[in-house]
Amino acid sequence: MKKQMSKFSEPLQSCSLFRGVDKEQLYDLLKCLGATKHTYAKNEFILHAGDLVSWVGIVLYGSVHVIQEDFWGNRSIVARITPGDLFAESFACAATDQLPVSVIALEPTTVLALDFNRIVSTCSSACVFHNALVKNMLKVIALKSVELTRKLEDLSQRTTREKLLSYLSRLALTKNSRVFDVPFNRQELADYLSVDRSALSSELAKLQINGILKYKKNHFELL
Repeated sequence: MKKQMSKFSEPLQSCSLFRGVDKEQLYDLLKCLGATKHTYAKNEFILHAGDLVSWVGIVLYGSVHVIQEDFWGNRSIVARITPGDLFAESFACAATDQLPVSVIALEPTTVLALDFNRIVSTCSSACVFHNALVKNMLKVIALKSVELTRKLEDLSQRTTREKLLSYLSRLALTKNSRVFDVPFNRQELADYLSVDRSALSSELAKLQINGILKYKKNHFELL
Protein backbone atom coordinates (compact mmCIF):
# COMPACT_ATOMS: atom_id res chain seq x y z
CA MET A 1 0.00 0.00 0.00
CA LYS A 2 2.80 2.44 0.88
CA LYS A 3 4.55 1.98 -2.46
CA GLN A 4 1.24 2.27 -4.33
CA MET A 5 0.17 5.45 -2.53
CA SER A 6 3.52 7.24 -2.08
CA LYS A 7 3.07 9.50 -5.11
CA PHE A 8 -0.24 10.70 -3.66
CA SER A 9 1.21 11.63 -0.26
CA GLU A 10 0.36 15.34 -0.60
CA PRO A 11 -3.43 15.02 -1.15
CA LEU A 12 -3.61 12.24 1.45
CA GLN A 13 -1.84 14.28 4.13
CA SER A 14 -3.95 17.36 3.34
CA CYS A 15 -7.20 15.36 3.56
CA SER A 16 -9.28 16.51 6.53
CA LEU A 17 -10.23 12.91 7.32
CA PHE A 18 -6.62 12.18 8.33
CA ARG A 19 -6.04 15.27 10.47
CA GLY A 20 -3.99 14.26 13.52
CA VAL A 21 -2.87 10.97 11.97
CA ASP A 22 0.90 10.39 11.96
CA LYS A 23 2.04 10.28 8.34
CA GLU A 24 4.23 7.29 9.17
CA GLN A 25 1.09 5.36 10.18
CA LEU A 26 -1.13 6.60 7.35
CA TYR A 27 -0.44 3.78 4.91
CA ASP A 28 -1.13 1.10 7.53
CA LEU A 29 -4.38 2.92 8.31
CA LEU A 30 -5.40 2.89 4.63
CA LYS A 31 -4.89 -0.87 4.57
CA CYS A 32 -7.06 -1.16 7.69
CA LEU A 33 -9.81 0.85 5.93
CA GLY A 34 -9.83 -1.43 2.89
CA ALA A 35 -8.62 1.36 0.59
CA THR A 36 -8.76 0.70 -3.16
CA LYS A 37 -7.50 3.00 -5.94
CA HIS A 38 -9.54 3.65 -9.09
CA THR A 39 -8.89 5.71 -12.21
CA TYR A 40 -11.49 7.41 -14.41
CA ALA A 41 -11.39 9.06 -17.83
CA LYS A 42 -12.67 12.58 -18.50
CA ASN A 43 -16.49 12.72 -18.34
CA GLU A 44 -16.70 9.19 -16.95
CA PHE A 45 -19.28 8.65 -14.21
CA ILE A 46 -17.83 7.58 -10.86
CA LEU A 47 -21.27 7.24 -9.28
CA HIS A 48 -24.73 7.37 -10.86
CA ALA A 49 -27.90 8.71 -9.28
CA GLY A 50 -29.79 5.71 -7.95
CA ASP A 51 -26.67 3.80 -6.88
CA LEU A 52 -26.31 2.38 -3.39
CA VAL A 53 -23.04 3.70 -1.95
CA SER A 54 -21.23 2.31 1.08
CA TRP A 55 -17.84 3.89 0.51
CA VAL A 56 -16.22 7.31 0.80
CA GLY A 57 -14.15 8.73 -2.04
CA ILE A 58 -11.01 10.86 -1.80
CA VAL A 59 -9.76 12.58 -4.94
CA LEU A 60 -6.04 11.90 -5.30
CA TYR A 61 -5.56 13.42 -8.73
CA GLY A 62 -7.83 15.38 -11.09
CA SER A 63 -11.23 16.76 -10.09
CA VAL A 64 -14.89 15.76 -10.05
CA HIS A 65 -18.31 17.39 -9.98
CA VAL A 66 -21.19 16.24 -7.83
CA ILE A 67 -24.26 16.92 -9.98
CA GLN A 68 -28.04 16.65 -9.96
CA GLU A 69 -30.04 16.09 -13.15
CA ASP A 70 -33.80 16.33 -13.59
CA PHE A 71 -36.03 14.15 -15.78
CA TRP A 72 -35.18 16.24 -18.89
CA GLY A 73 -31.42 16.17 -18.29
CA ASN A 74 -31.04 19.71 -16.95
CA ARG A 75 -27.92 19.71 -14.80
CA SER A 76 -27.14 21.51 -11.56
CA ILE A 77 -23.68 21.41 -9.98
CA VAL A 78 -23.80 20.63 -6.26
CA ALA A 79 -20.06 20.77 -5.59
CA ARG A 80 -16.60 20.59 -7.14
CA ILE A 81 -14.19 18.13 -5.50
CA THR A 82 -10.43 18.56 -5.88
CA PRO A 83 -7.36 16.60 -4.64
CA GLY A 84 -7.52 15.92 -0.91
CA ASP A 85 -11.30 16.41 -0.72
CA LEU A 86 -13.91 13.76 0.09
CA PHE A 87 -17.23 12.92 -1.55
CA ALA A 88 -20.21 10.62 -0.86
CA GLU A 89 -19.51 10.59 2.88
CA SER A 90 -22.97 11.92 3.88
CA PHE A 91 -24.81 9.40 1.70
CA ALA A 92 -22.68 6.50 2.94
CA CYS A 93 -23.31 7.61 6.54
CA ALA A 94 -27.07 7.84 5.96
CA ALA A 95 -27.08 4.46 4.17
CA THR A 96 -29.20 6.09 1.45
CA ASP A 97 -31.03 3.46 -0.62
CA GLN A 98 -30.73 5.51 -3.80
CA LEU A 99 -28.06 8.11 -4.37
CA PRO A 100 -29.80 11.43 -5.28
CA VAL A 101 -26.75 12.80 -7.13
CA SER A 102 -24.16 11.65 -9.65
CA VAL A 103 -20.39 12.08 -9.49
CA ILE A 104 -18.50 12.66 -12.75
CA ALA A 105 -14.79 13.10 -13.53
CA LEU A 106 -13.96 16.47 -15.09
CA GLU A 107 -10.59 15.22 -16.31
CA PRO A 108 -8.49 12.05 -15.95
CA THR A 109 -8.97 11.39 -12.24
CA THR A 110 -7.70 9.03 -9.56
CA VAL A 111 -9.93 8.25 -6.58
CA LEU A 112 -9.25 6.35 -3.37
CA ALA A 113 -12.32 4.48 -2.08
CA LEU A 114 -12.61 3.72 1.66
CA ASP A 115 -15.12 1.39 3.28
CA PHE A 116 -17.33 3.71 5.40
CA ASN A 117 -18.16 1.02 7.96
CA ARG A 118 -14.47 0.47 8.60
CA ILE A 119 -14.04 4.19 9.23
CA VAL A 120 -16.73 4.44 11.92
CA SER A 121 -16.20 1.00 13.50
CA THR A 122 -13.25 0.13 15.73
CA CYS A 123 -11.06 -2.37 13.95
CA SER A 124 -9.95 -5.68 15.48
CA SER A 125 -6.37 -4.42 15.81
CA ALA A 126 -7.60 -1.25 17.60
CA CYS A 127 -5.65 1.29 15.54
CA VAL A 128 -4.40 4.08 17.77
CA PHE A 129 -5.71 6.72 15.34
CA HIS A 130 -9.21 5.30 14.85
CA ASN A 131 -10.91 7.60 17.39
CA ALA A 132 -9.43 10.63 15.64
CA LEU A 133 -10.71 9.24 12.34
CA VAL A 134 -14.30 9.05 13.62
CA LYS A 135 -14.13 12.61 15.00
CA ASN A 136 -12.69 13.89 11.73
CA MET A 137 -15.47 12.22 9.73
CA LEU A 138 -18.14 13.83 11.92
CA LYS A 139 -16.50 17.22 11.38
CA VAL A 140 -16.30 16.70 7.60
CA ILE A 141 -20.01 15.87 7.43
CA ALA A 142 -20.91 18.86 9.62
CA LEU A 143 -18.85 21.27 7.52
CA LYS A 144 -20.40 19.95 4.30
CA SER A 145 -23.83 20.57 5.84
CA VAL A 146 -22.85 24.16 6.65
CA GLU A 147 -21.55 24.67 3.11
CA LEU A 148 -24.80 23.34 1.65
CA THR A 149 -26.76 25.76 3.84
CA ARG A 150 -24.67 28.63 2.51
CA LYS A 151 -25.30 27.54 -1.07
CA LEU A 152 -29.04 27.44 -0.36
CA GLU A 153 -28.76 31.05 0.78
CA ASP A 154 -27.30 31.94 -2.63
CA LEU A 155 -29.99 30.01 -4.51
CA SER A 156 -32.80 31.52 -2.42
CA GLN A 157 -32.09 34.95 -3.93
CA ARG A 158 -34.74 35.94 -6.46
CA THR A 159 -32.76 37.19 -9.45
CA THR A 160 -29.66 36.08 -11.34
CA ARG A 161 -27.90 39.27 -10.21
CA GLU A 162 -28.73 38.65 -6.54
CA LYS A 163 -27.64 34.99 -6.72
CA LEU A 164 -24.37 35.97 -8.36
CA LEU A 165 -23.57 38.73 -5.87
CA SER A 166 -24.48 36.51 -2.93
CA TYR A 167 -22.10 33.81 -4.17
CA LEU A 168 -19.23 36.20 -4.96
CA SER A 169 -19.64 37.99 -1.63
CA ARG A 170 -19.52 34.67 0.23
CA LEU A 171 -16.40 33.61 -1.66
CA ALA A 172 -14.64 36.92 -0.90
CA LEU A 173 -15.50 36.66 2.80
CA THR A 174 -14.36 33.03 2.94
CA LYS A 175 -11.04 33.85 1.29
CA ASN A 176 -10.76 37.15 3.22
CA SER A 177 -9.85 38.91 -0.02
CA ARG A 178 -11.69 40.95 -2.63
CA VAL A 179 -9.51 39.35 -5.31
CA PHE A 180 -10.04 35.63 -5.94
CA ASP A 181 -10.60 32.90 -8.51
CA VAL A 182 -13.93 31.15 -8.98
CA PRO A 183 -13.53 27.34 -9.34
CA PHE A 184 -15.94 27.20 -12.30
CA ASN A 185 -16.02 28.22 -15.94
CA ARG A 186 -19.00 30.29 -17.07
CA GLN A 187 -21.30 27.36 -17.89
CA GLU A 188 -20.38 25.57 -14.66
CA LEU A 189 -21.06 28.71 -12.63
CA ALA A 190 -24.47 29.03 -14.27
CA ASP A 191 -25.18 25.38 -13.45
CA TYR A 192 -24.02 25.89 -9.86
CA LEU A 193 -26.32 28.89 -9.38
CA SER A 194 -29.15 27.30 -11.39
CA VAL A 195 -29.41 30.22 -13.81
CA ASP A 196 -29.24 30.67 -17.58
CA ARG A 197 -25.70 31.12 -18.90
CA SER A 198 -26.56 34.06 -21.18
CA ALA A 199 -28.38 35.81 -18.31
CA LEU A 200 -25.34 35.25 -16.08
CA SER A 201 -22.95 36.67 -18.68
CA SER A 202 -25.23 39.67 -19.17
CA GLU A 203 -25.31 40.42 -15.44
CA LEU A 204 -21.54 40.10 -15.17
CA ALA A 205 -21.09 42.63 -17.96
CA LYS A 206 -23.51 45.06 -16.28
CA LEU A 207 -21.79 44.71 -12.90
CA GLN A 208 -18.43 45.47 -14.50
CA ILE A 209 -19.81 48.50 -16.36
CA ASN A 210 -21.38 49.77 -13.12
CA GLY A 211 -18.04 49.51 -11.30
CA ILE A 212 -19.16 46.82 -8.85
CA LEU A 213 -16.59 44.27 -9.92
CA LYS A 214 -13.89 43.41 -12.45
CA TYR A 215 -13.41 39.99 -13.97
CA LYS A 216 -11.44 38.11 -16.59
CA LYS A 217 -12.49 34.52 -17.16
CA ASN A 218 -12.68 33.05 -13.63
CA HIS A 219 -10.58 35.77 -11.93
CA PHE A 220 -12.66 38.33 -10.00
CA GLU A 221 -12.10 41.54 -8.08
CA LEU A 222 -14.90 43.09 -6.03
CA LEU A 223 -14.75 46.90 -5.98
